[in-house]
Amino acid sequence: MSFKSPIKGRGAQRQLNNRFFELSHELRDDFLEYCRLEGEASDSNKTIYSEVFPKTIVNKVTSPDVGMMYSMNPYQGCEHGCIYCYARNSHEYWGFGSGLDFERRILIKKNAPKLLEDVLKKKSWKAETIVMSGNTDCYQPAEQQFEITRQCLEVFLKYKHPVGIITKNALILRDLDLLEALAKDKLVTVSISITSLSEDTRRILEPRTVSIKKRLETVKVLSENGIPVNVMLAPIIPSINSHEILPLAKAASEHGASSIGHIVVRLNGAVGLLFKDWIEKTMPERAEKVLHQIEACHEGHLNDSEFGRRMRGSGKIAQQINDLMRLAKHKYFRENEKPTLNKELHDVHKDGQLKLF
Repeated sequence: MSFKSPIKGRGAQRQLNNRFFELSHELRDDFLEYCRLEGEASDSNKTIYSEVFPKTIVNKVTSPDVGMMYSMNPYQGCEHGCIYCYARNSHEYWGFGSGLDFERRILIKKNAPKLLEDVLKKKSWKAETIVMSGNTDCYQPAEQQFEITRQCLEVFLKYKHPVGIITKNALILRDLDLLEALAKDKLVTVSISITSLSEDTRRILEPRTVSIKKRLETVKVLSENGIPVNVMLAPIIPSINSHEILPLAKAASEHGASSIGHIVVRLNGAVGLLFKDWIEKTMPERAEKVLHQIEACHEGHLNDSEFGRRMRGSGKIAQQINDLMRLAKHKYFRENEKPTLNKELHDVHKDGQLKLF
């Protein structure tokens, strides 16, 4: 099913069929806090929360170019609705579609804190940073109700285990007390995703995320409280936000970020179909140009799966983006580096208390 005009408050503009069975669900009468606060129009489809019961929560990351060894995701699907999100494809493994289903059928893993604690208590487990939100945002609006991410942070603090967080939601500031306690022992880093300084761009690209102003304020508050913050300018999309690299880097630096990173957009799997449909409805005057420029970054395709090349792209346009990022780092982050997290404290706290010598 497709729609003739853009759906307000959603990223995906169409539903995509899925070959898997559909899970049972519980309907809730909740609209996103974001829409209520900003007064933006939203589609009439309510978000559906479904509890699931995974047997494991910590995932070994086998991709060599994503910068993490382990990840965990308290939620599957994401209400933020970012149209470019690579995680949309994973929703199909749960029996849903990667389009509108990904944004409004959210799977809740209430047993995540218990599963995490089981991992950290294992005698065989050796501390390595576990990244929350390797797939979907752990501080998406559902977290305000279920508080699974906060419970997981309490587990990380209890066992003195390093954790990384990736989010674009100011809700992370609710857990400032836990983040400060983790930061005292160098056990946490935070990456805040900021893709544009333009609210007009943000509203159509990431329709249910908090404002850019709030995200920059979040970077500032975290930094002022001793929590290392990396800002991800990701993804960089030619002719949509590629011209903002230097201003974004400057704003990140001025608000206290310790480093920046980037990814050149790639539209893997069904995301390519969704993005094409979206841009033809939201930016019809430049849709063809943007799509061709993305293809120019990936050997003539919207996606590139080759490790090492897929994140940075290839060709002249990708080279220009990467050169601008090097310039931005040199100009605004010359002396700043990502911190190394502490792996030494975990063993002595594995039983919840110091071991006897």
